[in-house]
Amino acid sequence: MKNASDFPEGLVIEHANSKTIFESDNNLFCLLTMNNHPVHTNVVHAEASPFGKVLVVGTLVFSLSVGFTVPEFSYHCIANLGYDKVVHHEPVFVGDTLRARTIVTGNRVSNSNPENAVVSVKTEVLNQDDIVVLSFERSALFKAG
Repeated sequence: MKNASDFPEGLVIEHANSKTIFESDNNLFCLLTMNNHPVHTNVVHAEASPFGKVLVVGTLVFSLSVGFTVPEFSYHCIANLGYDKVVHHEPVFVGDTLRARTIVTGNRVSNSNPENAVVSVKTEVLNQDDIVVLSFERSALFKAG
């Protein structure tokens, strides 16, 4: 099992998982989350918007990005402690291919249990043009090791 010592401050993790967003992904996520905003679900409305086409739901992008990080980061944690500063930098469209990288920004012994440690990270989500479309910060609890 990985522990906090495997995540030194400054470590950059290029996550192996990536995904092309299909129209079906966006539609299903809209249905599952009851997000019926027409910029995500109505081609005519979306074409008249400033973006000119359907936007992928931002929370789908966020959810995928968290999933991208699981194998190399949170799969080994005891618990995710929180997410912060979620920023949508650029729009995401059907057909975009997303990937993520995570930078370790902190690693400290837990205040409540010195056998554990809190690892803080910033994750950036990039599209096929290497443009950051979303970023967020998060902290997770690991064995201190």
